[in-house]
Amino acid sequence: MRQTFTNEMLNVGLINERLVVLVGDISHFALQPYAKACPGRFYNVGICEPTIIGIAAGLALSGFYPVVHTITPFIVERGFEQIKLDFCYQKLGGNFISVGSAFDYSGLGVSHYCYNDIALIKSLPRTQIISPAMPNEFIRLFHDTYQNSFLTYFRLPEVKHEFPIPDENIELGKAIKLRDGNDITIVAIGSQLKSVMQCEKGLKKIGINYELLYVHTIKPFDYQSISDSAQKTGKVVVIEEHAMYGGASDEVMRAICNLKNISSTFITIPNEFVHGYGKIEDHYKYLGFTAENVIKNCKQLLKIK
Repeated sequence: MRQTFTNEMLNVGLINERLVVLVGDISHFALQPYAKACPGRFYNVGICEPTIIGIAAGLALSGFYPVVHTITPFIVERGFEQIKLDFCYQKLGGNFISVGSAFDYSGLGVSHYCYNDIALIKSLPRTQIISPAMPNEFIRLFHDTYQNSFLTYFRLPEVKHEFPIPDENIELGKAIKLRDGNDITIVAIGSQLKSVMQCEKGLKKIGINYELLYVHTIKPFDYQSISDSAQKTGKVVVIEEHAMYGGASDEVMRAICNLKNISSTFITIPNEFVHGYGKIEDHYKYLGFTAENVIKNCKQLLKIK
């Protein structure tokens, strides 16, 4: 996903002279083809994230389309005040592209984890949040948004979901129905679609006819598709690699809160720090981001032993 991002900056930079890329000492080697092809429009500001955001806001005021890129907790948590004041309060458009969502940097510990980035960005006016988990999703949605007047946050994961989705089915703010079903609705956010796809055989084996919705855009959110599916099945399971507060799960709850006789459950990161420096697969197993846990939650909602 990061290579897709760097490649696409080169592609867009060659055709749009107003694209400017700023990094915080991250991916600067991978972005050298862009830097050489687009002189004067690439800045490695270093580990000074609030400064990067301030510079980007100045570029936006000057008519450029800034792209700010660094690790998730650095860009969102360290730079939150500048995002709020320099971009959102000033009603400026810009693009923030993170790397290392949640705990992709599993070997570096809590300082490099970020569970609440969606909640923070979502709380600000004039923001969009996109969680693409395949290369064509990022390319399509970046082209659709990078010149608009919103602050658009792209949460790039290390793990792709690896399920091919045609370009024509990818639309900002629209969930994608990947499977029709009547028993239960499964809502997969971003890269956690992979966990759901891995449980397909297990769900079929126990006779669960599930409907699958994939969500790549968290703000604006597709309330209607979630509501329609929940009304049909009456049961909803959400799997999301984010804290239990403030993520896409909250938007699902808004979509179904006025519906009657809907049961729901959410697979998210609990309200605790995930300690350790192991592999990302270890964190997934501990937190329940697995096919086995998706099946378990479906069985519990359907009261299947």
